Amino acid sequence: MASLGVDSEQEPLLGDRTPGSREWDIIETEEHCKSRWRSIRILYLTMFLSSVGFSIVIMSIWPYLQKIDQTADASFLGWVIASYSLGQMVASPIFGFWSNYRPRKEPLIVSIFISVAANCLYAYVHVPASHNKYYMLAARGLVGFGAGNVAVIRSYIAGATSLQERTSSMANTSACQALGFILGPVFQTCFALIGEKGVTWDVVKLQINMYTAPVLLGAFLGILNIILILTILREHRVDDSGRQCKNINFEEASADEVQVPQGNIDQVAVVATNVLFFVILFIFALFETIVTPLTMDMYAWTREQAVLYDGIILAALGVEAVIIFMGIKLLSKKIGERALLLGGLIIIWVGFFVLLPWGNQFPKIQWEDLHNNTIPNTTFGEIIITLWKSPRENHSEEPTGCPVEQAWCLYTPMIHLAQFLISAVLIGIGYPSCNVMSYTLYSKILGPNPQGVYMGWLTASGSAARILGPVFISQVYTAWGPRWAFSLVCGMVVLTITLLGVVYRRLIAFSVRHGRIQE
Repeated sequence: MASLGVDSEQEPLLGDRTPGSREWDIIETEEHCKSRWRSIRILYLTMFLSSVGFSIVIMSIWPYLQKIDQTADASFLGWVIASYSLGQMVASPIFGFWSNYRPRKEPLIVSIFISVAANCLYAYVHVPASHNKYYMLAARGLVGFGAGNVAVIRSYIAGATSLQERTSSMANTSACQALGFILGPVFQTCFALIGEKGVTWDVVKLQINMYTAPVLLGAFLGILNIILILTILREHRVDDSGRQCKNINFEEASADEVQVPQGNIDQVAVVATNVLFFVILFIFALFETIVTPLTMDMYAWTREQAVLYDGIILAALGVEAVIIFMGIKLLSKKIGERALLLGGLIIIWVGFFVLLPWGNQFPKIQWEDLHNNTIPNTTFGEIIITLWKSPRENHSEEPTGCPVEQAWCLYTPMIHLAQFLISAVLIGIGYPSCNVMSYTLYSKILGPNPQGVYMGWLTASGSAARILGPVFISQVYTAWGPRWAFSLVCGMVVLTITLLGVVYRRLIAFSVRHGRIQE
């Protein structure tokens, strides 16, 4: 392959090439090489912006939801966050199938345009007189539908890189995604300085405040992304050895291109990788969802404090993730992708085990709306209705602490801040390792055939995890508290590690399985 000027993208992943081998003789023109990597890097940017679209409001959804619609509770929060992933789950196979038979520009541009429109809708969810929470639900669902282009991005990069380049490219893709998760909360934290009131543009009924400014920025970046895709992205495809292949997306096939090698894909490995990826995303989604309610309950933070402090914590985890992604590019050649995946799962288990509440210190209870500091003889539902109807504007400060309607607040020990931070660091190490390794192994298992549909299903499985994770943690946490919630997560990780052990030997590259390349 021609030199790209980026050594990390040229380092061999399955061993050095030897003179006289078929790979050694492959020649790629400098022009083709530059065009291929320009296109890949544009998709790095697209992945970054897609993740920013999710994370830029993740810390403020809960307080914003409470502000625009007081009938919204923590359970509805789970559905709002899950709607993003529901939209992505529906769209991913569609865009993946589309990208297999048409130029990738088409699904990319359409999906980004949908995200831009949805962000604009989110900025106006405060305007309707009622049912505001459902407008927010629709807006987040449409943003998620636009994010279905992740399948197109992953399949393009998998098809435009050789096996030697694959892990590095997938790590770079995941690093860009993680960087989006870093800067999203950072943007939100900066916009928190605007405050809840902000400024209002009466002519178009637009409020620019700490909740709407981030999505307006996201809409602007989406328009910029469309322009870059139209002007720079080109179609490229190579086989596992780096030879140019005929691509249905090319208008004209070059005489130098070769046909895609044929062979059966290991469907057991495909299904197992989808399950592993589902669990990995499920675990991270529930952790991401519960951070704000957990810290508000345990440390009596106000809404604005939660947005600020949790944004800083998640931004720090994003920096940690980028460092992990860069380290993975080196470690994968020494110990292999499968070992890294196993190690990441073990670290995640330790992180959630640390998060279990212990000791005899309890969180501050939110008593403000109860008389004589006693629990009235009413149902929890009646307590919630009473709290909703209470005129909060009469309070000099908003109530803080663990709400008494969550019965577990009275007997569950608090999770200390140091305990929470240690757990977050461990999960921040394990998750990125598992994420990039599962994508890399999956793309290698599939081989050089068009991967749009398969990547669509993998993205859909991750989206399903992002749907069920927030709903699961919202329901279990609200009803039973953190001890039950995190104990169940630990059990889930143990089962996942067992599955990985069963299919460990089958998670190998397509070309290795068919004897074309030695592992």
